[in-house]
Amino acid sequence: MVGTDRDCPPAERLGRLLSTAQSAEDHGFASFWFPQVPGYLDAMSVLALIGQRTKHIELGTAIVPIQTRHPIAMAQQALTTGAACAGRFTLGLGPSHHWIIEDQLGLSYDRPAHQVRDYLQVLGPALRAPGPVEVENDTYRVRSPLDVTDTGPPQVLLAALGPAMLRLAGEHTQGTILWMADERAVAEHVVPRITAAAQAAGRGSPRVVAGVPVALCAAGEVDRARAHANQVLGHAELSPNYLKLLERGDATDVGDTMAAGDEAAILARLGRYRDAGVTDLAARVIALGDSAAARSESRCRTEEFLATVGFGAAG
Repeated sequence: MVGTDRDCPPAERLGRLLSTAQSAEDHGFASFWFPQVPGYLDAMSVLALIGQRTKHIELGTAIVPIQTRHPIAMAQQALTTGAACAGRFTLGLGPSHHWIIEDQLGLSYDRPAHQVRDYLQVLGPALRAPGPVEVENDTYRVRSPLDVTDTGPPQVLLAALGPAMLRLAGEHTQGTILWMADERAVAEHVVPRITAAAQAAGRGSPRVVAGVPVALCAAGEVDRARAHANQVLGHAELSPNYLKLLERGDATDVGDTMAAGDEAAILARLGRYRDAGVTDLAARVIALGDSAAARSESRCRTEEFLATVGFGAAG
C-alpha cells in the first residue's frame, strides 16, 4: 500500500507511482493498493494507467469515498478502470470521515452506514451492467442505461470498522479493507461479524485486507519507527471511527499496529495478523531517515524484504 510521497516533486509523482507499481509486480507482490488522498492524484486514474504498464498484479483503491461520486459515475469509472487493468482492478470504497466529507468538501456525513447501504444498492446492479439500472431507495432514484464493458464487474471491498458497516460488507461486497485494526480487533470484532453476515447472505468467505505499517530497522529504532508512523499516518484523534476500532483491540494508535524491527520481529507480527484472520496484507512501508536519500534506502530495504515474505495460511 502506497500513499503520498512528499519527497517527490509534484511533477514527478505520477511517473514515480507508475515505476513503483511496476517494481512491485517485478518483485512478485500480489497486489498494489493506492488510496484516494484528499487533494492528491486521482486513485482510479492512476490505477488505470498502471494497468497498462503491468500484467499480473492486482490493483486496488484503498479507499475511494462514496460521497464524491454518484454510484452510476463510480460504476462507470470502476468498469473503465477494470477494462484498463484487464480485470485486475479491485474497487475499495467507503464513507470516509467527517473531517474530509463535511469539513473539506462541505457534503453531508449524516448516517454514513445508511448512505453506504443505499449506495451499494445502486452500485451493485450498475457494476453488473451492461443494461438498464433501475433502483429506488431513500437516497437515490435511478433510471439509467449503462454500457461500458462486458468484461465483468470488479471486486468491491468496503472500508468497514463498526458492526453496521461490517454487516453491509459481508452482505453486499467481497470483503473489507482495514486500517488501525490490531490482531485482537481483527480476531474478535471484524472476522466474526463480517463472516456471519456473508454466510447469512449466502456469499463466499470474505476477504479481510489489513493495512499494516511496516519498517525494517534495528531494535533500537523501533520506538522511533512507531513515533514516525503516528506522525505521518495518525488521524485517530480526528476520526471517531478509528477511535472506536482501537477500543476493540489493544492498540492505542497506528504505531501500535505496525510491524517494526528486524526480519524475525516483522515475520512474527505479520504471522499474528494472519492467524487472527487477515487474508491479505497491505503493507504500508514506513521509511526512516533524516534525508530523502536515507528514507529512500530505508524504503527499498523494507520492500525488498517484504517481497520475500509469503502471507499464506498458517502451516
